[in-house]
Amino acid sequence: MAKPRREGVDDGSGTVPLDDKVAHLSRPQAYPDFDGDVEVKETHMAFVFLVGERVYKLKKPVEYRHRDCHRLASREFLCREEVRLNRRLAPDVYLGVEPLGRDAEGALALSRHEGIVDWLVVMRRLPEDCLLDAAVTRGDVAPDRIDALADLLGRFYAGLVAEDLPPEAYVAHFVREQAKNREVMTDRRFAMPGDRVTAVLDRLDRLLDEDSERLGRRAREGHIREGHGDLRPEHVCLVEPPVVIDCLEFNRFLRLVDPFDELSLLALECERLGAAWIGERLRRRVGRRLGDSPDPRVLAFYRAYRACLRARLALSHLLEPDPRDPETWEPLARDYLALAEPAARRAMPD
Repeated sequence: MAKPRREGVDDGSGTVPLDDKVAHLSRPQAYPDFDGDVEVKETHMAFVFLVGERVYKLKKPVEYRHRDCHRLASREFLCREEVRLNRRLAPDVYLGVEPLGRDAEGALALSRHEGIVDWLVVMRRLPEDCLLDAAVTRGDVAPDRIDALADLLGRFYAGLVAEDLPPEAYVAHFVREQAKNREVMTDRRFAMPGDRVTAVLDRLDRLLDEDSERLGRRAREGHIREGHGDLRPEHVCLVEPPVVIDCLEFNRFLRLVDPFDELSLLALECERLGAAWIGERLRRRVGRRLGDSPDPRVLAFYRAYRACLRARLALSHLLEPDPRDPETWEPLARDYLALAEPAARRAMPD
């Protein structure tokens, strides 16, 4: 969960408030040779400026999941990491990093290396109607486009080196995250069905306690890679060739994943949107490319765990001082719980 900017913290950008940067970048005049309207979107971690065929992303000065972005140097590092990592799956989309500095009169100006107050990621704009979530919602996802996505992901995972992650450390990660899932999902401030939540969490905890070797074997056999970290439909664009954007750049450990764990997240989200067939098609085709077919109970654990994690993250929005769209998060968490239940029963049968 992101923490708001702390008063009195020097973020390395002088005295320029975030609101002033956003106001400047919201004006067409901020972009050389651009004549049109700037569309501004706010996400949990950034402000995004849609400028013609380009996208500019300004990271917020917040602290989020083990990475403090209050200081200018930290935000520059994360911008450069975002470009480096995302070029693995979207090489032609991430154009680079640009500074926001000051001109000779002291006014804010893009691409000025004097008086730098912030850094922005610059991307090629993708057609929003080609994003996988939009295509699933319309109901017009062609199987051959999913095959092309599977081939992209299969080549990606096959080309990554195996990470030397001890099985005990791999299992311990899930134990820690499950404790956080339980803390949030059982919080009585939320209108969650307590018995159903407990039943799911208990099954997953039993597997981690009584059958951890089954999960740890994935690390022992060398299946862990530095993957994408946040493989969801809104990050997949079914252009030709397909690309995957918005890699989780702020924490390398969270990118150390079993490819089939990542695929379980994408499958889960596609099913939630009404396209359950996509996940199985991806798993089979990527599995053939990798020559890998994980234990069905491990696959079920990944799916149930990811559903619980998504439920927890949805509810966590309501713990923020001023949550956006507060009416959406509890129903969304209950949707994820419903998806977790059958998977949890497969992962740890009675």
